[in-house]
Amino acid sequence: MSGISASLTPPADAVAPVRHPDAPAPGELLGAHYGQCFGCGEGQPHGLHLQARAGEGVSLTAEFTVQPAHQGAPGLAHGGVLATALDETLGSLNWLLRTIAVTGRLETDFVRPVPVGTVLYLEAEVTAVAGRKIYSRAAGRIGGPDGPVAIRAEALFIEVKVDHFVDNGRPQEIKAAMSDPDRLRRARAFEVNP
Repeated sequence: MSGISASLTPPADAVAPVRHPDAPAPGELLGAHYGQCFGCGEGQPHGLHLQARAGEGVSLTAEFTVQPAHQGAPGLAHGGVLATALDETLGSLNWLLRTIAVTGRLETDFVRPVPVGTVLYLEAEVTAVAGRKIYSRAAGRIGGPDGPVAIRAEALFIEVKVDHFVDNGRPQEIKAAMSDPDRLRRARAFEVNP
């Protein structure tokens, strides 16, 4: 991307990302990280219901269909919804690192309109890691995985501890997520939201 912020450029001492040995296998569906997540949760009737699959290395693919509830201008996806799709996709990368991280910065380019009814095909990868900072990029295409780019983004995620969510989230949701008997779902509930 041209013109990205200096804060999205990894420092000279950044290292290549390393996929966690327990990360989902390439091609595996990641599933929702939290049922009430607007991006991927099954509990959100007007959410994106974004489906992400692990890729090779520290990459993934995802897709969602733009619904009438996602409109901004008549018949077109709202830019904020498209930015949410990018944020959700980029945040899901952290599951491949097995790192709890939140969005620190997200720069989005809107390249072409995305009509309602369109399936948006997203691909994302972590490009570098520097301490607690995780640098990544994504693109969304219409008409198929090789179709024209409609949106793209670069992002900076910051690794945090689960206390970030405990200290800042609504107590009833935090308590419910932390008491989930499924250890994997419990861990994933805190993976991407700021």
